[in-house]
Amino acid sequence: MNPKPIADLGPDERRALFDRDAGIESVRGDVRDIIDRVRDEGDVAVREFSREFDGVEVGNIDITDEAERAYEEIDDEVRAAIEDAAKNIREFHEAQLPEDWRADFDGRELGRRFRPVERVGVYAPGGTAAYPSSALMGVIPAKVAGVEQVAVATPPGDPQNPITLAAIHAAGADRVYRVGGAQAIAAMAYGTEQIDRAQKVVGPGNRWVTAAKAEVQGDVAIDFLAGPSELLVLADDSADPAHVASDVVAQAEHDEDSPVVTVTDDSDFAEAVVEEIDSQAGRREREEIIRAALDNDASGAFVARSMSEAISFAEEYAAEHLVIQAENDEELLRRIDSAGSVFLGSYTPVAAGDYASGTNHVLPTTGLAKITGGLSVDTFLRSTTVQRLDEESLSSLAETITTLAEAEGLEAHAESVRKRFE
Repeated sequence: MNPKPIADLGPDERRALFDRDAGIESVRGDVRDIIDRVRDEGDVAVREFSREFDGVEVGNIDITDEAERAYEEIDDEVRAAIEDAAKNIREFHEAQLPEDWRADFDGRELGRRFRPVERVGVYAPGGTAAYPSSALMGVIPAKVAGVEQVAVATPPGDPQNPITLAAIHAAGADRVYRVGGAQAIAAMAYGTEQIDRAQKVVGPGNRWVTAAKAEVQGDVAIDFLAGPSELLVLADDSADPAHVASDVVAQAEHDEDSPVVTVTDDSDFAEAVVEEIDSQAGRREREEIIRAALDNDASGAFVARSMSEAISFAEEYAAEHLVIQAENDEELLRRIDSAGSVFLGSYTPVAAGDYASGTNHVLPTTGLAKITGGLSVDTFLRSTTVQRLDEESLSSLAETITTLAEAEGLEAHAESVRKRFE
């Protein structure tokens, strides 16, 4: 990775940076076949795919009791960390709960009320690393919203990861299922003998999981289609290169496809950051994955001609995680609208939001931050508008309603108003 001026980026380089996608098209056909079999064959297909893809013979798919036991049996220090993180996540999401309201609008009583969906499926990833934190991030906001049944699907292991199971239990999940991949999404979307059908399926996963969410969308609601986790650091020369590099390296260890970007208006600072990144990467256990992520076409260290150009770059990139380490960080933040989650200052590493500060780490990637936000209490709520008009307020609207109704050719609509004044 060598620093490069933003002004020198060619069309292909800009496309790689700004037209990122979740990479699901290559597996979508296979995923469609998996979904069809799970929908037709239920638990039989789930067990066969677990054997084929995970190398695990699955007996009981529902392991809710096993999650409860894991919570009691894990190391006390780990349990305390899970509970501390859960407390912070719960407090932050409780602050998001909206209140029902009604107000008077010139005699028209109008308002909104909020109700949770009834059944939610949460995907908690496994694979090259276990992610108990994702269980907390998916389950807790749903329970805070008041969802009656929250079920978690997590890939089968031999043995099952006890820390992930403990986190699922601590988060308050009602059901825990031992199934992963596209087959887990299909099972929660359509139901099987042991797995209850959900109304909404949420949570991050690999391209197979994301492709499955794309396929079932419409038959069941989803949160969004997330690609590999990503980071953009916006910094000036007041930042510590070692701190910037540590966030880049930490993000890069997620996945070799994870884009990591640094943007600054100072070329010397950019060089210092790149040197730090190389040095720190060489000391990490997942060095091979980190270096592959650094070589990603959507990764890089870039030098802007001004901080305004750097801000424009960050806004167009619309990163999942946006770190701002600069002397005037609040002013820079005011000029950026598109980011999944923002981390301000030198002592706010992305890892804080990943685990324990309280914000949610299930966030939009691939530029989706331009149109949506991350997982929240709102994800699990439905809103209903409520209205009450009296005779006087309807009378004041009668001419407007009947004129528009007749203009649309809906004569019965107009008559439904006139009837009330005969």
